[in-house]
Amino acid sequence: MRLSLAAAALATLTGMALAQDTEALPFPTSCPGVGANRFSYTLNDAWEITKIGGGLRQPRALVFDTLGQLLVLQSQYGISGHTFGADGCIASTKTISQNIRFNHGLSLSPDGKKLFASSETTVWSWDYDAATMTVSNQKTVVKSISTGIHSTRTVHVVPQQPNLIVVSVGSNANFDMQAGNARATMRVFDSDTAPADGWDFNTQGHQYGWGLRNSIALAFDQNGHGWAAENSGDDFRRTVNGQATDIHIDNPAEELNYLGDPTVPNENWYGYPTCFTVWDPSSIRDKQFKTGDQFVVTPSADFGDERCKTESIPPRLSFQSHMAPIDTTFGPAGENLYISFHGSWNRQPASGYAVVEIPFTQLEDGTYDPAAPADSMSSYTEILAAQNPGTCQSVSLTQSTCFRLAALAWDPSGTRLFVSSDNQQEGEIWILRKK
Repeated sequence: MRLSLAAAALATLTGMALAQDTEALPFPTSCPGVGANRFSYTLNDAWEITKIGGGLRQPRALVFDTLGQLLVLQSQYGISGHTFGADGCIASTKTISQNIRFNHGLSLSPDGKKLFASSETTVWSWDYDAATMTVSNQKTVVKSISTGIHSTRTVHVVPQQPNLIVVSVGSNANFDMQAGNARATMRVFDSDTAPADGWDFNTQGHQYGWGLRNSIALAFDQNGHGWAAENSGDDFRRTVNGQATDIHIDNPAEELNYLGDPTVPNENWYGYPTCFTVWDPSSIRDKQFKTGDQFVVTPSADFGDERCKTESIPPRLSFQSHMAPIDTTFGPAGENLYISFHGSWNRQPASGYAVVEIPFTQLEDGTYDPAAPADSMSSYTEILAAQNPGTCQSVSLTQSTCFRLAALAWDPSGTRLFVSSDNQQEGEIWILRKK
């Protein structure tokens, strides 16, 4: 039983279902009919890259089925299915489900028979047939999700208990003072026992952490425990004794939070909308902090920085402000975590626009943890990045002068990392491989 659970966990945490044939496909140097890269980039010397798909409509999620076929959620369009030829390139494409309400979430059960997708307000499930790449028996699993400025809804099947799904909902404002059970949170629902009209997100399921401003990037380690990368706030000013200091260029940090076992309720508060995380301590001049500490934007007699230390769960790692983590996945052996950063609009020079690799290690008690300390400012290695990220200009969430890196997924062999960009100028997909 332990072996089967481990296999299921590995399949889900790497974004794929168990494949019947895990033989690695060739790594092509180019693919017929695929245009040139739309935007310039830099690549780590230890990796190689090939563009295998273009002309897509905002590809936000990538999942592999049991036959090694790639499923792509294209925002405001639908779910497409893609087969591969002997050359390792995409051989055919078909539309599996068309729905302009789809905007981000896509997940497949480890046995490959149940597919989940989300809109801003709803999570659906279907029976999925990999042989024909078709869906049937649509059901509403979760309903009544709050709308707001953060509209994407991450959906993930729980590795060790695939009848459960995790759903993430962001805040409804930069400072959403009503955040709690229904917003800036993650909740877990049993898809097998959902009522005919679906679970109510606001009142049902169980908590999987709250005070998470917009944690759309979620991955599970080898134990099936969750790690979420969070988009933090914009336009911050630290106000102390009536004196306001603009700190928004380098604070607050984006976060990597440990959420634990999703089969067990997690009632912990991760700080939002009161406690935020320091990236660059030098720009907060009224008090000494270190990277990874939490602070209050406007400390008062009722709630100051010290209360964050006793009431909020700090992030395990921090990242440069405004990088905008959008997806994350563990490598096949769980030794590294990969995060795609969509890129900033609220920082000059711009930050993000990259895929990074974060080393993890297994501790003596069997749990997994990043190799870097919590106050590290160099916890990762950059793999793929915009050529001049500081000059990237993003005029909207999906329009930019650089690519907007989005989805990540390992193929069933665990040798090729698929990466998408959802820039409205052109949706693209690449494969990356370590040399």
